[in-house]
Amino acid sequence: MTTQRGWSRAALDASESAEDSITPAHRNADFRVSPAVAIHRTTGVSEAMQVVDRTATEEPRELSPPRERLIEAATRLFCRYGVNSIGVDAIVEAANTAKTTLYKVFGSKDGLVEAVLEREGRTWRAWFLNELEGGGAPIDRLRRIGPILKIWFGRDDFYGCPFINAVAESDKSDDRMRSLAIAHKQVVLARLSELAREAGLADPDQVAHTLGIVIDGAIVAALITRNPGAADAADRACKAILSAAAA
Repeated sequence: MTTQRGWSRAALDASESAEDSITPAHRNADFRVSPAVAIHRTTGVSEAMQVVDRTATEEPRELSPPRERLIEAATRLFCRYGVNSIGVDAIVEAANTAKTTLYKVFGSKDGLVEAVLEREGRTWRAWFLNELEGGGAPIDRLRRIGPILKIWFGRDDFYGCPFINAVAESDKSDDRMRSLAIAHKQVVLARLSELAREAGLADPDQVAHTLGIVIDGAIVAALITRNPGAADAADRACKAILSAAAA
């Protein structure tokens, strides 16, 4: 059985289960930014990553609810060009709807931005966690972080992390975007911490936090250089962290 955007029910359940498992330590940690991305259909990747292309939905565009059309259009535009580079006029034109509809549904452009980030975060987490849960011992799952990132970095539509990008574009005195990024990161790190604990690693929360820093750095490096090889460096770093924690 499949659900929204072609994700398996199991993949979304894994993401939701991870969200429910966030510990107080993760909620209070000083997490800065976090990975997520716009994901589209492609070939040569796992079945779990086969998400319906946002430029060619399964049902005719005129039959899609206005809310969905606005989120789809805004996601394409924000991920490629940036939030601040895209105005309301461009969004409503791409969504084939009216400004009044956007404001009625989301209240403001900021409300639409938050809806896009929430959707993108949930979609990316479903994919990443599903790839991470591909079988094997907990330590082997953690060792897959680098190869998983390389799949993502090698995509033509890799535009970096929408959360990192949104925080970078936003007013640094405004914590709204940062709070959304932290909430997203907490879900991912909660699962990494669980796996580290199951693997018997020392200080699993710290291991997860350190892995998260490596992931974030690799995302930024891959975006700037357009070189998927950033995932290879992340792979070596992650394995070194895991080896040290197992000693």
